[in-house]
Amino acid sequence: MQDSIGIPACFSSASDDHHHHGAVIRSGKTVYMSVYRTKLAGHCRLITITWCKNLMLHGLSVTVENPEKETQYSCKVELKPWYFWRKQGSKRFTVDGKAVDVFWDLKSAKFNGETEPTSEYYVAVVCDQEVVLLLGDLKKEAYRRTGCRPSLIDPILVSKKEHIFGKRKFSTKAKFHEKGRCHEISIKCKNKGSNSGNNVVGDGDSVMIGGGVQVQPEMEIRFDGHLVVHVKHLQWKFRGNELIHLNKMRVEVYWDVHDWLFSPGLKHALFIFKPVFTCHSMSPFSLFSPSLSCSSSSTTPLSNETRSSTCDSVEGRSVSDSLSSSSEYCLFLYAWKVE
Repeated sequence: MQDSIGIPACFSSASDDHHHHGAVIRSGKTVYMSVYRTKLAGHCRLITITWCKNLMLHGLSVTVENPEKETQYSCKVELKPWYFWRKQGSKRFTVDGKAVDVFWDLKSAKFNGETEPTSEYYVAVVCDQEVVLLLGDLKKEAYRRTGCRPSLIDPILVSKKEHIFGKRKFSTKAKFHEKGRCHEISIKCKNKGSNSGNNVVGDGDSVMIGGGVQVQPEMEIRFDGHLVVHVKHLQWKFRGNELIHLNKMRVEVYWDVHDWLFSPGLKHALFIFKPVFTCHSMSPFSLFSPSLSCSSSSTTPLSNETRSSTCDSVEGRSVSDSLSSSSEYCLFLYAWKVE
């Protein structure tokens, strides 16, 4: 069953956001979401930074969860080409009675064709005179602009979620820890069939095509051009997982391509990439301050809970527990197949 993309109101007002979801999906808007966990307004909370992109604008949305209620607090920024003054500014909203300020400077931001900027920018979230979350490389400028001190608690990157569109090939870039290299990830779905002993390569998703040609879908996942996952007979193995070795790190890869094969219309496949660290290998995401005692509850990959929420905040895990477990970080990749 198809679930909605969950795009924030980057391109429309809150009143007609639901009406525009279908249009956003059909027109192929790219969406890039990063979820961080930190302490804000007295609670451990998830902060989601969302970048949206179309031909006319870049949209930036900052959302703060309410751990005790379903409601969320958010603010949005629209960066239209002719609104140059909007590329630097600030907005304020209230979280549990406390003022939260979002400062940004994107005047010289380099996007390099990506939805999220790569350099020459900052986005800062401030509460109680502390910078609780700071993104970008212009950190000195951000502290000077906000006039606030860094938080004593470092935020933890919990997950990234990206929506991409394509016909047969889907590509993205990802880093699995802060100081690691950026990897090129490509996913290709292709069909191979046979008719009187001759191989046939097609673009469709059907298992049988005209003329008695039996089609067998296959899928390839490559990291930096190297084949790491090759799934044959995809019509029988449309859900699965495989552990791959990437340099000195292991990455668990999960996939669910059922809707690609068996559901008509514009549907997405879901891929999850989760780095795995042993107790002898310290995860960079586990090196957080002991004063921040909160974590994500684990959910079964590719379940409805995983699709609808990247994590739930709970009290509990100590630093030693985190160091001996798998990294909490996951990359969720939604690949929308356009016919």
